[in-house]
Amino acid sequence: MGNKNSCCAYSTPPSRRKDVPQNFEEYLPEGEESIGNLQHISEREIEDWDTDPSLHPKAGTLFLERSKISLENGLSRKKSQNHISELRGSGLKKSSSCSTIYLDDSTVSQPNLKNTVKCVSLAIYYHIKNRTSERYMEIFDEKKHPLTRDGVPQDYDQHNPEHKQIYRFIRTLFNSAQLTAECAIITLVYLERLLTYADIDITPGNWKRIVLGAILLSSKVWDDQAVWNVDYCQILKDITVEDMNELERQFLEMLQFNINVPSSVYAKYYFDLRSLAEANDLAFPGEPLSKERAQKLEAMSRICEDRITAEALKNGLKKWSSLDNVNAMGNIAPRRSVAILS
Repeated sequence: MGNKNSCCAYSTPPSRRKDVPQNFEEYLPEGEESIGNLQHISEREIEDWDTDPSLHPKAGTLFLERSKISLENGLSRKKSQNHISELRGSGLKKSSSCSTIYLDDSTVSQPNLKNTVKCVSLAIYYHIKNRTSERYMEIFDEKKHPLTRDGVPQDYDQHNPEHKQIYRFIRTLFNSAQLTAECAIITLVYLERLLTYADIDITPGNWKRIVLGAILLSSKVWDDQAVWNVDYCQILKDITVEDMNELERQFLEMLQFNINVPSSVYAKYYFDLRSLAEANDLAFPGEPLSKERAQKLEAMSRICEDRITAEALKNGLKKWSSLDNVNAMGNIAPRRSVAILS
């Protein structure tokens, strides 16, 4: 932690949270108040938690709501020619039968990396496309803090990025830093938590730096061996370590240092991403269930079942058991159902 390139090495400047962020007022709609004084998490009202999708498991995710706006208006993302040809050539959707079960290789505990990154990119695409305001903060402004030495065009913030452009940016970071699919889901949780807490929106002029800050935090929270800030400077050649440190610091402050993601919230985001993929013809490809994979799934299921049972017994709850495992006399072997695997 003492490395000079670490985000924790430099001395933290005096807190500016009591002041209005520089140049922030000019982006506020008329009649709105500044959000410079962000509430601490302990000061948030109870009703705030019920409507915060990044904390409450029953609150609807923001990206799914915004995606419905386009779908209700008959609009959706532009599909590439390769994607259109795949849809035409795939024919009817594969369905499971008595002899063959089709499953994709993505589960809530082990998501598929490529498909998850595509879905997260699509969620960000709808966030930008159906934003409700132009409120943003200077630290995320790519005109004032460009990621490349050449900067960005003057009309950069006037054109919404396409889904494939967002996907390429996130894919480059994930492939270069060797991040996992779980980090992509946590990234989306942090992004929506930022929009909720700081009351800003993700726009064409700030989406890259917001996504970069969310990826930076999620990789450090999720991975045991996190990627250092200086490593991202090797991926984005023209960005400095000092800029990365400041981006991380202000992102954390706007999250009120609340980086906890409950398992129920993580699962909600995973399944909502799958719903988003299905609604946009971005379904995960299914493959016939093999005998080896069926055995692996059964083993994982039994490990989870044994753990839940042990916790229930530890808490004084009565042990439950399915009919297959009932052994009244102690001499009858557990019954196993016969499955036909092709």
